[in-house]
Amino acid sequence: MDLGLGGRGFLLTGASRGLGFATARALVDDGARVLVSSRSEDGVAQAVTALGGPPSAHGLTADLADAAAAERLVTAARDRLGGVDGALISVGGPTPGSVLQTAEDDWRAGVDTVLLGPLRLVKALVPHLGEGAVIVFVLSTSVRQPIGHLAISNGLRPGLAMTAKALADELGPRGIRVLGLLPGTIATDRITEIEAASGEAAAMRARTEAGIPLRRVGRPEEFARVAAFALSPAASYLTGTMVAVDGGVTRAL
Repeated sequence: MDLGLGGRGFLLTGASRGLGFATARALVDDGARVLVSSRSEDGVAQAVTALGGPPSAHGLTADLADAAAAERLVTAARDRLGGVDGALISVGGPTPGSVLQTAEDDWRAGVDTVLLGPLRLVKALVPHLGEGAVIVFVLSTSVRQPIGHLAISNGLRPGLAMTAKALADELGPRGIRVLGLLPGTIATDRITEIEAASGEAAAMRARTEAGIPLRRVGRPEEFARVAAFALSPAASYLTGTMVAVDGGVTRAL
């Protein structure tokens, strides 16, 4: 199936590695042009090089927690891509910890990163989107069920998911789609780092896989294929919904 991505331009945040980079790879391979961003200057440069560089791939270092980042990203995307047909908005995970143990300042930082940063970007981007454009939020299975020791994510990501659904109502009459993706455990560098830090990486991976109906963690390219479809004209009647990419681990409807 032709996804219709050829020649389209997409802005991706948190995309120097992991799920964002895998999605950028899938988009470029299907003929799209991308602007990738993250907080790491070296990471962005490496990602752009790996994606083949201009005209298919461009990069900009940006932190969505910075109030000025949204306008910079949108301006760069419009200039370098010749227009924006969609965005994949992903932010790093907030500070881990339980509800009672997590400091109030960490909650405030989480609000800036998880909620306000993406919202600023949407507000800056929407005036430049036309009919057929799409905004996809990379969220988490914590939207539907809590994840242990991730109290801030459990508290904030469901709010961003509901914001996405409200945006789908607001932007639908303009032909702009909005939806969210809920990745489960995907074999990214971050997951490998977490497993290694536990001191028992193999045992931790085994426990994780035992709780997944497919009995394995996902691969970044598996998430990326779903994201590329969601961003494409092939998904033209998909909006206002949350799509779990989690091997069946989410038990909620």
